[in-house]
Amino acid sequence: MKNTLKFTTILFLLLNYNIYAQQMVQNTRDVYRLKEYEAIFINKPLKDLLKEIKPEIKTVFVDENYFCFYFITREQLKKNEGSVDDSVVLFVDVKEYIDWQWGTRPKGKETIWSKEDADKYGNLIVTRIGVIDGKN
Repeated sequence: MKNTLKFTTILFLLLNYNIYAQQMVQNTRDVYRLKEYEAIFINKPLKDLLKEIKPEIKTVFVDENYFCFYFITREQLKKNEGSVDDSVVLFVDVKEYIDWQWGTRPKGKETIWSKEDADKYGNLIVTRIGVIDGKN
């Protein structure tokens, strides 16, 4: 009985800890951690990577098979505004061609990342992650 109680208590504590696990990227200063732990995300869906990012992705530029995620708006990019930490750029290469329909996106919102985009492109497989300081 005593061993069962100990086992149950330890199991409860372990499960409780996993329930409240934090995201890997709590703020934009932590984005560099994604590159450090890149191996965790390679050959996994993009949605797994996006789940680990707490700061809001505000702007995205898309090429044939990679995303450039920004944590500042396009207007801030043009005016060189925002904090140095927020100017970091996350590059994510994927295996498949990204069918980003620039012409069908709402006028003036072509580069805004939305929840619908995350749902639509979340199953694309990550092949490489890059992070650079956007102010340099």
